[in-house]
Amino acid sequence: MEIKKKINNFKKSNNYRNKVHNYIVGGAHTYSKGDDQFPELSPAAISHGKNSNVWDIDNNKYVDFTLGLGSVGLGHAYKSVTQAVIKEVNKGVSFQRPSKIELILAEEFLSMLPHMDLVKFQKNGSTVTTAAVKLSRAYTNKPLVAFPGNHPFYSFDDWFIGSKDINSGIPNSLKSLSLKYDSRDPETLKYLFKKYKNKIACVITEPEDLRIIPQRTIIEVEKITKKNKAIFVVDEMLSGYRSSFPGSYTKIGLKPDLTTWGKTIGNGFSFCALAGRKEIMKLGGIKKMVNPRVFLLSSTHGGETSALAAGLEVIKTYKKYDVIKYHNKIIEKIYKGILKLLDKHKLVKYIPIYKSSWRIFFEFKDFNEKLSNSFKTLFLQEMIGNGILFQGLILPCFTHSKKDLIDFFKAFEQSCIIYKSALEGDINKYLYGKPIKDVFRKYV
Repeated sequence: MEIKKKINNFKKSNNYRNKVHNYIVGGAHTYSKGDDQFPELSPAAISHGKNSNVWDIDNNKYVDFTLGLGSVGLGHAYKSVTQAVIKEVNKGVSFQRPSKIELILAEEFLSMLPHMDLVKFQKNGSTVTTAAVKLSRAYTNKPLVAFPGNHPFYSFDDWFIGSKDINSGIPNSLKSLSLKYDSRDPETLKYLFKKYKNKIACVITEPEDLRIIPQRTIIEVEKITKKNKAIFVVDEMLSGYRSSFPGSYTKIGLKPDLTTWGKTIGNGFSFCALAGRKEIMKLGGIKKMVNPRVFLLSSTHGGETSALAAGLEVIKTYKKYDVIKYHNKIIEKIYKGILKLLDKHKLVKYIPIYKSSWRIFFEFKDFNEKLSNSFKTLFLQEMIGNGILFQGLILPCFTHSKKDLIDFFKAFEQSCIIYKSALEGDINKYLYGKPIKDVFRKYV
């Protein structure tokens, strides 16, 4: 069965794909945005975006449900944020001494975060998670870091990527300093603390899991960590300003020692942060102390004012409007609609979904009910062809409209029809080009 798609012109995108790898390593500056993560029938590059929509370089229009890898919570080019940035940029963006907006934002940011006393701003999430690990090691004088092996990503730095298959260039001596446990089973963390007694500096974890682990589990992880005198680091890159405002740890009632922030807190601008308890954070300071000083974070662009202006305006917007409530409403409507369509087309066991109040995560299976990149690629191909920029994850923004949801459900049903036909026949009749590949694979 073939259904006529809304979008079938990728001429400029194909030219872009053929050229870009001659100039940019991997063809993009984020592996998750690479050509191997999308179907061949998809946009190679985005021209511009506004609110819930983006346009590719062939001028195809999409409703965006990927939203800059989750970094856009209000909408693309959200008016008040862009106005605040333009106003700040016109004053200059980088100076020999700190800009006054650094203190203004620090006070505002910390005022929302229980148990967090000091902050450092940076441009990307990996930098602040690595800084948290370094601080933990310095404070505890212990070498090891533990994190959930079943979580997808914490940093591009050695302490994390050394645990993945794609770990070329990282010495074995560094790989051995990282330990993995199962976030669904706190007993696996207890085992690590027993096996590596008095050697684990910190446990870093997201407060919520893609497959919806009960809150009592993360609470137990915190108890185990603190009982063993290790630093408890909560990574709010994804959950911050999405699960709750400001983040999951405040909703759940956790008391982390350090927290790391990024993505939605800047509505797409490169604003990230490390926050924590004074006695730990001050190790990176320049005031009098007994302990050896930690050269924590020192970046020419860490205080670049345009991103800080965006961060400040995002906070103001979330305080003015109940953005989280709107996000939750969108997720609930999409979830109910998806369930009906999957049931209608008898695809429930082939497209399992995992839903929380703030995101929906999909898996895609073949006729043997095995996870399949080919079938995932097919579904992405069909959604994109029907005007929905989709990568297997639903995240809302504050400017998603009723029409966006109508368009989404139309595309979803059309994609289900093709998916069902592929399950019953030959997927090669429907899938154009090669299937997507795992980001962390060892070889090309």
